[in-house]
Amino acid sequence: MRNSLFIMILLMVVGMVAMNSAQPVRPTEAQCSNERRDGFSACKFTLIYRLPPSAKCCRRIRETHTKCVCPLITPKVAFLINVNWALKTIRKCGREVPRNFKCGSITTPPY
Repeated sequence: MRNSLFIMILLMVVGMVAMNSAQPVRPTEAQCSNERRDGFSACKFTLIYRLPPSAKCCRRIRETHTKCVCPLITPKVAFLINVNWALKTIRKCGREVPRNFKCGSITTPPY
């Protein structure tokens, strides 16, 4: 279950980069806590069983601020994440994933 939370964090982080450029307001810690909780709740079956993301999960992926989840991507968490799978899932939700985007200890591939 803990690995799934880390994967969810990556999904939300990488998937929200483009959206955050249009959201100049910095979220509060309470907002971030809610976004992380809601994201895991919406995407838990996608994460645990690697099922296609639901509409609710995709909405969370599109709406969560990277500022809320990037600080949580430590080297230990990064080690547990399958970046390619996460990127595929994000793209299924209609998000473009920037190349070479650094979020915590992860940088997306340059291709």
